[in-house]
Amino acid sequence: MILMILGLMLFIAGYMFNSPNANLQRIARPLSIAGVIFFLIGFSTSVVRKVDTGQVGVPSLFGEVQNKTLESGLNFINPLDDVTMFDIKTQNYTMSATHDEGDKEGDDAIRVLTADGLEVIIDLTVLYRISPAQAPAILKQIGADYKDKIIRPITRTKIRDNAVYYDAVSLYSTRRDEFQNRIFKAIDIDLKNRGIILEQLLIRNINLPASVKQTIESKINAEQEAQKMQFVLQKEKQEAERKRVEAQGIADYQRIISTGLSDKQLQYEAIKAQRDLSLSPNAKVIIMGAKGNTPIILN
Repeated sequence: MILMILGLMLFIAGYMFNSPNANLQRIARPLSIAGVIFFLIGFSTSVVRKVDTGQVGVPSLFGEVQNKTLESGLNFINPLDDVTMFDIKTQNYTMSATHDEGDKEGDDAIRVLTADGLEVIIDLTVLYRISPAQAPAILKQIGADYKDKIIRPITRTKIRDNAVYYDAVSLYSTRRDEFQNRIFKAIDIDLKNRGIILEQLLIRNINLPASVKQTIESKINAEQEAQKMQFVLQKEKQEAERKRVEAQGIADYQRIISTGLSDKQLQYEAIKAQRDLSLSPNAKVIIMGAKGNTPIILN
């Protein structure tokens, strides 16, 4: 646009200097030519607008936003249009207590009061993106600075509104996921009504007062010790049961042996052993004992 205006000014100046005077004519012609060149360059750059990948452009004419978007690539537009670019890729907004870690410098964490009246400090990251079709409405109703106007205040407000339903210990331990899902649904509804898609809500850290945190850690350690002791007791019970079963097996074995073997059975087994020894090719001496005794066999 600037080149077009400059070209028109040069062309008009060349036309004004066009007179019978030879000196002025020598100036007028180059000015007119330069004016035409600048105008053509300015016109060609004004009617073609490049939109980068992951962006959409929203044209507006004299402050009136048009209900259309320019896709990525080269787009032909009205040279008088003013184009506002919107990033439609996934963006993040972080609020952290750590310096230079969030979008705002310094301590920007969210301080909330829980159901038991304790102050909890929450570090949070919001992942979101702009709906391309809603970009004109966002520019018209909110503006290009939607991050500070919408993302930040809605997130902080919804977290404070929902934290009052939980006590500090629950937020820190057992009900953290439930709290995260609850505020996700609350924020998602408000952002969606404004053309912004909430992708994910990440609770990065929850800081409790030092005294409460120490109490919780002591309780967790005690629970872990109790679980460990329960495991040891269960193991000992299993070992005792194993020994009882083993002892019962030995007792049953001895009972079967004592009731199932008779003198005749033992004498029969001895005779079988003697027969096997007598059939052995090795030299041997058999010493016969008294009646009923097993003979001694010597090689």
